[in-house]
Amino acid sequence: MEIFNGRAATEEYMSTHSLTFSTPEMTLKKFALWLGDQVNVPEKNKTVPRLMMYINDVDNQTNKSDFLPDTDESFKPSGAVTDIFKELSQVAASTTCYNCNRLLKAGSKFCPKCGSKQR
Repeated sequence: MEIFNGRAATEEYMSTHSLTFSTPEMTLKKFALWLGDQVNVPEKNKTVPRLMMYINDVDNQTNKSDFLPDTDESFKPSGAVTDIFKELSQVAASTTCYNCNRLLKAGSKFCPKCGSKQR
């Protein structure tokens, strides 16, 4: 079975292209055009769309999970935003009132029992 290794293609594209002043739509359009570019295949002495360079035969590979789609759509911050979201997760982790220790919903600003403002 042959599959498209989208992870390898996106990693190569993202490592060689700047995202300065790019919207997600522009990035996706440029990526699609980049995949369609004609590239030389030295072994075969011909040109093919770049997409064909990322087609892999997975019949002989034991770890097919590397090529399964990523179904986890949760946000995992990285880079500069990691510090911002670390503070937010610490705030969300404290779900008890600071004054009376009553369990609160995440993000509560006031305690419904004692009325104290939460930090």
